[in-house]
Amino acid sequence: MRDATRADLVGLPVEVAPRLLGAHLTAIVDGASVTARLTEVEAYHGLGTGHAPDPGSHARMGPTPRNATMWGEPGNLYVYLSHGIHSCVNVVCGPAGVAGGILLRGAEIVDGVDAATLRRPAAKTPRDLARGPGRLGEALGLRHPVHDGIDAITGVPHAGATARLSLRVDPIGEVASGPRVGVAGVAGTDVFPWRFWIAGDPTVSPFRWGRGAGPV
Repeated sequence: MRDATRADLVGLPVEVAPRLLGAHLTAIVDGASVTARLTEVEAYHGLGTGHAPDPGSHARMGPTPRNATMWGEPGNLYVYLSHGIHSCVNVVCGPAGVAGGILLRGAEIVDGVDAATLRRPAAKTPRDLARGPGRLGEALGLRHPVHDGIDAITGVPHAGATARLSLRVDPIGEVASGPRVGVAGVAGTDVFPWRFWIAGDPTVSPFRWGRGAGPV
């Protein structure tokens, strides 16, 4: 593994996302350190990012108070609230001046299992500690809104927490891809095969079609 740099993340999210598979994200929150090995991610483009609009992105209409972090520096973490309860973690990426994020959907906890288990007492097996974006955020201890914008490149403390992203020296060779999970409409179809995962890994979350989505 090697420390990630901003230069590693300046490409379009759909290009950068597969490179995050096998990466490690370490968060130290309230003195407890947890490291997740990323096994499943999804790319999201903002307004003006890439060649086609992404109707599934929080930044599809431009900057708002909610998505402001997506317009920031690559390597910051965009932490948002899903369904009013789940803190979900994205790695910001993309060229300067445009928005982009990579949602961390699934991971294996490779260090700090005890701390992750305390945060996720409902997990029946280690496989389930970070299998799904809400579970992943909870296992790492990263919470909306206090940790939104934390810098995973420099590791500078933010709201009493730190985060660091490390990439594999040799990227994962075989990467599976397909539609994003639970995204409504065309954004959740195979027109946007922007979900990437390590095939066969048990920590990858189950797939489901979003409302109005399906094979095209």
